[in-house]
Amino acid sequence: MLSMDLNNDICYQAVLTHDRRFDGVFFVGVKSTHIYCRTVCTAKTPALRSCTFFAGAAAAELAGFRPCLRCRPELAPGLSRVDSTGRLAAAISRRIEDGALSEMSINELANELEISERHLRRIVNSEFGVSPLELAQTQRLLLAKQLLTDSALPVTEIAFASGFNSIRRFNAIFKESYGLNPTQLRKGSQSQVESDIVECDLGYRPPLDWQALFSFLSARNVSGVESFADGRYRRAVRVGDKTGWLEVIPNIEKHKVRVRIAPSLSRAILPILTKVRRQFDLNADPFAISAHLGELSAKHPGLRVPGAFDGFEMAVRAILGQQVSVKGATTLMTRLVTAYGEPCETPFPEIGWLFPRASVVAEIDIDELCQTVHMPHTRGVAINALAQAVASGHINLDHGSDLEATLEKLKALPGIGEWTAQYIAMRALNWPDAFPHSDLGIYKAMNERNPKLVLAAAEVWRPWRAYAAIHLWKSLETV
Repeated sequence: MLSMDLNNDICYQAVLTHDRRFDGVFFVGVKSTHIYCRTVCTAKTPALRSCTFFAGAAAAELAGFRPCLRCRPELAPGLSRVDSTGRLAAAISRRIEDGALSEMSINELANELEISERHLRRIVNSEFGVSPLELAQTQRLLLAKQLLTDSALPVTEIAFASGFNSIRRFNAIFKESYGLNPTQLRKGSQSQVESDIVECDLGYRPPLDWQALFSFLSARNVSGVESFADGRYRRAVRVGDKTGWLEVIPNIEKHKVRVRIAPSLSRAILPILTKVRRQFDLNADPFAISAHLGELSAKHPGLRVPGAFDGFEMAVRAILGQQVSVKGATTLMTRLVTAYGEPCETPFPEIGWLFPRASVVAEIDIDELCQTVHMPHTRGVAINALAQAVASGHINLDHGSDLEATLEKLKALPGIGEWTAQYIAMRALNWPDAFPHSDLGIYKAMNERNPKLVLAAAEVWRPWRAYAAIHLWKSLETV
């Protein structure tokens, strides 16, 4: 929505009550100070006549407002979009968050997403009220502000880590936008960070059931690549040609997570934070979801849809999990990583492997792959076909914009049926309306084995059927 579509009375009530349900859904600009804030800001609430409301941080900054140093808009949760136009906007935003416009032109990004440049610009303006370059610049500035506050990275390194190609341009834009240069902001920060490890906080809207989320993901843990222990998540990371590690530590009381990133990955912070948000479903709106699902979600309103840090890795896991137990699929994944993964230096003894690239898996002889992993030939054929499709760019499992086309491409591959395609869409593509309706657990939870009747009954849960699936699986734990 554009700011003119926001209801002033509803927005102001959310600001008065510091309502976390609206945190990141919109921002309030204070005309007297030219500062914009989150709904949870603890500063003195201005009068309604002094407020103007914006659907996004970029729109607020375009109007001349600077981010609040107290509530820090850069920590606000993002939005989860479900309609077709919104999904495309989300795909565009995700690629910009990844730093795409630091490496390519708007036209090249449009070509990647298989739309025209004009349509890309129209979608971004309609959804965010700004141009693609203005959206990218706000995201870069907010990340730079966060790194200046929370990390000990040198200012020059922060400039490049945030997606700026020139330190001079970074200094000029930062001062023009925020009224002070980067060094002045750092001197005024309360942070006493001394480590060269990069630390960033990501906010989310409560409730979030961390125990359930960790339990689901840890049961499907890729041994050697990632680990869940003591309430923390760790994994070896590859982004492009950069490798290292990350650690995610929830702060339940403050409704945020701390992401610790190896110094070797400082130039890949943008895509890493995007991936963490997707993996832990931090952009979800639990209030809207629970209100729609009704009684189904009443017992566990904080359930999220577990995502994936790497789409190809998760898709391979889904294929290996066909007709075997969760534990059995984990064993197969461990064999695959041990045989074909790449070593990665980390300070954690439990992780030290990178999942093999799609291009590497695509070149492995199928018979050799099957013998090494100890899996049926049909699984080897399916994984080989998937690897070739991903390596060639025919299928994109990280930022595809056309969900329906991606699903059809997946189902055209050998060994991938409706269940696997929907499960991949649910977890790798973060599609909130994905629904693996032929799942035996869903049959049992719904007490129905006719797939057509299951689909018909699930219509009432659109557009949040992925969350419905998570609640149905959760209900089996107490049966």
